[in-house]
Amino acid sequence: MPQVPRGVIKWALLALAALILVFTSYYQIEPDQVGVVQRFGKHVRTTDPGPHLKWPFGVETVTKVPVQRTLKLEVGFRTVSAGIKSEFAPPSAETNAESLMLTGDLNVAVVEWVVQYKIKDPKKYLFDVRDVDGTFRDMAEAAMRQVVGDHSVDEVLTIGREQIALEAQELLQQLCERYGIGIVVQQLVLQDVNPPDPVKPAFNEVNQAIQEKERSINDAWAEYNKAVPRAKGEADQAVRAAEGYALERVNNAEGDAKRFASVQAEYAKAPGVTRKRLYLEAMATLLPKLGRKLVVDEKARGILPLLQLGAEKKEVQP
Repeated sequence: MPQVPRGVIKWALLALAALILVFTSYYQIEPDQVGVVQRFGKHVRTTDPGPHLKWPFGVETVTKVPVQRTLKLEVGFRTVSAGIKSEFAPPSAETNAESLMLTGDLNVAVVEWVVQYKIKDPKKYLFDVRDVDGTFRDMAEAAMRQVVGDHSVDEVLTIGREQIALEAQELLQQLCERYGIGIVVQQLVLQDVNPPDPVKPAFNEVNQAIQEKERSINDAWAEYNKAVPRAKGEADQAVRAAEGYALERVNNAEGDAKRFASVQAEYAKAPGVTRKRLYLEAMATLLPKLGRKLVVDEKARGILPLLQLGAEKKEVQP
């Protein structure tokens, strides 16, 4: 076997050392990250996105922290694969222990929620807490248990979900600042909130009864809103009719009084003419209502032929 020249071995070792030097001293930080540089385990600096150099051969190490990325913490459930139709892991002892909570009215509810957060201070996130992920999960669970314990089961399951999520988010942020873990909470969202499986049938019956109660109340209010305006309208119509009738009677009475006063004034001026005119007006009103009329001379004798009683009899007989 031919012997390798010493010069070749020397250059090969130098090339290998150069490669090791380059690979152990160069590092790249992505746009959504920062680099936390440690020298023999001690934090010395934090670098921004882009290419950088560090001491080689393990003297300095770099931990990349995604400070611009929104991270997610799931409590009470675990997602296996996310997508249009997400798949979730079956319940386990860990998730059941996280989600089972006692409400303020001594009922039990199964609460599942998601915390969205960002890393605000990489140094605190890496060095100030030993197990930051586990600590953050425990803090989220403690905050939610405290808030749920201050509300009734109806508020947790129905009307108070948004308020509970907001209060839990504020309390969790306060805990993060108190313990100095370098995390800022962006949003806390309640997912599924249900009663425990053994009491679900009874709880569904209660909900159904509440819904029927609300429906009956709404139906009663609808009937009330229909009947009361109608009654008010009829009452107003009766009042307006009575007022119109009263106004008509008053106006008629005032007109009759004024007419009588005018007639009296004319009568005072010419009594004979006025009496005759009143007589003629009265006759003009009465005579059309008398039907058949016969006017004879007061000196006439034998008026029976004029009455035509036979013709009247013929008209009566069929």
